[in-house]
Amino acid sequence: MGRLGGAGLAAAAGRARTLGMEGERRASQPRAAGLPAGGAGEESPGDAEPVPGSSGSSSLLQAEVLDLDEDEDDLEVFSKDASLMDMNSFSPVMPTSPLSMINQVKFEDEPDLKDLFITVDEPESHVTTIETFITYRIITKTSRGEFDSSEFEVRRRYQDFLWLKGKLEEAHPTLIIPPLPEKFIVKGMVERFNDDFIETRRKALHKFLNRIADHPTLTFNEDFKVFLTAQAWELSSHKKQGPGFLSRMGQTVRAVAMSMRGVKSRPEEFMEMNNLIEIFSHKINLIDKISQRIYKEEREYFDEMKEYGPIHILWSASEEDLVDILKGVASCIDKSCQATEKRMSGLTEALLPVVHEYVLYSEMLMDVMKRRDQIQGELDSKVEILSYKKTDIDLLVEEIGKLEDKVECANNALKADWERWKQNMHNDIRSAFTDMAEESIHYYEQCLAAWESFCASQTDLHLEDEP
Repeated sequence: MGRLGGAGLAAAAGRARTLGMEGERRASQPRAAGLPAGGAGEESPGDAEPVPGSSGSSSLLQAEVLDLDEDEDDLEVFSKDASLMDMNSFSPVMPTSPLSMINQVKFEDEPDLKDLFITVDEPESHVTTIETFITYRIITKTSRGEFDSSEFEVRRRYQDFLWLKGKLEEAHPTLIIPPLPEKFIVKGMVERFNDDFIETRRKALHKFLNRIADHPTLTFNEDFKVFLTAQAWELSSHKKQGPGFLSRMGQTVRAVAMSMRGVKSRPEEFMEMNNLIEIFSHKINLIDKISQRIYKEEREYFDEMKEYGPIHILWSASEEDLVDILKGVASCIDKSCQATEKRMSGLTEALLPVVHEYVLYSEMLMDVMKRRDQIQGELDSKVEILSYKKTDIDLLVEEIGKLEDKVECANNALKADWERWKQNMHNDIRSAFTDMAEESIHYYEQCLAAWESFCASQTDLHLEDEP
């Protein structure tokens, strides 16, 4: 039954690609004209376009990973609490209709015109007798027919985002869910609820929701829709409909037992994928540490350089013959400070968030692989029981058939989402480093122009003074 079901899934996927079932589904939904190109005047950070899942080989990632120095003794290691949801929590229910199965495994077609725009803004502090927390306004504009209105406005706190992430992992255990920012800020950087921290988290939450909105499967998740549209009391009521605490504990215990048991034979393609994830995780964590160190050193250099300009101005007051020269030096230092500050802003806006997001992605990928192994381990366990079970064989055969379909669905979803994620990762990191290279070029050009202008002016004065 399982093998027939798996073959049926593959056949359904082939027919859907030929007939364009996904395009027909979205085209059947009404679309409103005149929607903005993104958010509420804010550009969505998660607009990387999906590319064909079959166009790249997983070996490309290994070839493109930077070969960095392995010596990390001089790097400052920053502690972090990823606060990810339970990696072993997932729903046993898999798609049953041909169209839902295609949504699960088919990502390679070009996306339709964007019809869901999300903006996260206006953080607001709330102080109660029990706790202090921040809520963020979420504005959603859409032309999808399954929404009751074309625009929604709700407020959500960080715990609500954690709930959404957990529900997405539960419903789609082998899809790559976008990471959330850590629950606690990186130690030693800024204090909790500092304005910089709140703004950094707001941007990360904005990117989190927009990456989900741009995902061909996650964007149609019912819990995601509830998160965007329900008022606070409605969301609270919806949360209570999930499995109880004891049920979740039972799932966790079974999952841990399964993970300890392991899988008998992980397919070769997933062995290769797991190896690439480990390589990527090591390299991106190293890049993150180096980037943080560069920013720290740049900040110290900037703070020291800011003091030199005023010192030269004070110096000029006591040196009548050197007034113009000292003021000129002070002016050049001031321009260099401005260029350095702009460069630091580029680091915090373009490079550091992207690199750190993919540090969190590397952790997410490891969790996805564990959930895939967990599903396969459940199948292996049933097959082993069947080998020595004398009664209830028909029931076991039926369960094994369903599990075979479930494993095949999970594998296909992961393979397709892996290619999509990998291409987005290449684009994001390439763009981040290209932007930083351009910022560095502009920085040196501005500093060089200031000092060249000063030196030229002093040369002209020297020539004029000569007899």
